[in-house]
Amino acid sequence: MSYKVTFTQKPAYLHAVVTGSNTKENVEHYLEEIRRECMARRSSKVLIEERLVGPRLGAIDVFEIVVEGSSRAHGRFEAIAFVDVHAKGDLMKFSETVATNRGLLVKVFASVADAERWLLTRDVTGVRTGVAAPTHKTSE
Repeated sequence: MSYKVTFTQKPAYLHAVVTGSNTKENVEHYLEEIRRECMARRSSKVLIEERLVGPRLGAIDVFEIVVEGSSRAHGRFEAIAFVDVHAKGDLMKFSETVATNRGLLVKVFASVADAERWLLTRDVTGVRTGVAAPTHKTSE
């Protein structure tokens, strides 16, 4: 394994920055390391900033990683924001859909700032906060 995860505890979430080589094994291991760290810190919101270098993983590898990771993470997270600074194409959106279909609130972003904004607008149920409820007019 040739990767490193650096954790920064923010007031509302844990920020994990991952560097190293982009391999299926590294991704599987760093996701498990982040899951364990979130459990130890009792953090149910996480921003994962992936900065792995090397060839991008294929769709089958991504699918397998997300299916396995989703089963381990299910029920442990309110929200997961994900930024892959080297992402190309729609593969990250595919991974978001796979995770969401397995009951995780995961959203992929192009920037850390966008991911942070999204995380900060999630309440404990994962519902967006700070939005006024629609008003209904009744006829008298």
